[in-house]
Amino acid sequence: MSEISPLAPASFPELPPIAGLALSTHAAGIYYEARADLFLAEMAEGTTVAGTFTQSLCPSAPVDWCKRILAEGDGTARAIACNSGNANAFTGRAGETAAALTAELIGEALDLEPDRIYLASTGVIGETLPEDALRTGLPALADGLDNANARTWADAAAAIRTTDTFSKGASSRVPGTAAHIVGIAKGSGMIAPDMATMLAFVFTDLGVASDILQVALSRSVARSFNRITVDSDTSTSDTVLLFATGEQIDDEILTTDDDRFPDFQDALDEVLLDLAHQIVRDGEGATKFVEIAVTGAESDDAAEAIAFSVGNSPLVKTALAAADANWGRVVMAVGKAGQAADRDALAIWIGPEQVAAHGAVVDGYSEERATAHLQEDEVSITVDVGVGEGSATIWTCDLTHGYIEINAGYRS
Repeated sequence: MSEISPLAPASFPELPPIAGLALSTHAAGIYYEARADLFLAEMAEGTTVAGTFTQSLCPSAPVDWCKRILAEGDGTARAIACNSGNANAFTGRAGETAAALTAELIGEALDLEPDRIYLASTGVIGETLPEDALRTGLPALADGLDNANARTWADAAAAIRTTDTFSKGASSRVPGTAAHIVGIAKGSGMIAPDMATMLAFVFTDLGVASDILQVALSRSVARSFNRITVDSDTSTSDTVLLFATGEQIDDEILTTDDDRFPDFQDALDEVLLDLAHQIVRDGEGATKFVEIAVTGAESDDAAEAIAFSVGNSPLVKTALAAADANWGRVVMAVGKAGQAADRDALAIWIGPEQVAAHGAVVDGYSEERATAHLQEDEVSITVDVGVGEGSATIWTCDLTHGYIEINAGYRS
């Protein structure tokens, strides 16, 4: 495992239990030696489910499995199983067989229908899952189920890691209720918005109808995981699943007009944005957490496209790594975004230091102050493109030699 990111939180958070949920992890030797590489969550009968998935045209077998059972099912789920180290992607019929076998073995162990068991895999693409490891590991995984608590949350978050340098978890209480939302996620490289390149499993003991759960999840993903980028690459395995056990409430939220829905949406947004920021902070080789805000665009979508053009630019990201206030690279990235921008109205800030206004360097601009800001762990770049009212904010990291070292040796 790589050295822990300098942007990592001090410790894994204390996460509350979720009523109606049990967790388990197991070391099956699928890819890693002497570490858990299987994760399982079992949920109470009646648990509702929502999901968002990669838009890649080369999705993994588990993504296909989840999309099918989500579309064909009744909106409920009983379990989620995940393995790390092997993406079960680009494996053809063997991948489909491994996914079906995983659901079958978990179903037999827990007396559940396979089509109510969701699946996820993360790791190396193009290698088949070893059947022997599944046949021995999955029953042991089911036998180890325990009520969710601080220890099992930490174990679960660790079991789904690949190149992550730290485990990721977040929680929030839904105001006015006894219910909580808890999420774990993994992601470090191959991170770019297209759903978002990562895995996240989120649980609440609030009761929410599946269609309303899907509305809330899609909104939250758009505001969080779809606003981050590490390296502009989109994975075959992107999956975010949200489960609502309903164990802390007598009546479900059935519509978005329910007085409780806005508080639930806010709490969900808080958890997903926290997880999304943790993924950026664990960006492979990252030394800086970077916020890029764009205003004055033709529309919010245009602002987002410009922000990602800046955030994905290798030239911008390497300048950030070097704390080089080369703002011309920002101008370049704005210009190549393919969105309306007024060169002669363009304004740029590096942190609080205004660099440019009306398409030229401002009087009194201090490169020394801009450089000092870029030497901090948390950096901001703001751009106003001067053509409208659209705005958007995204989060990214710098690009260092560490990214090359990690990915050059990914399979070794």
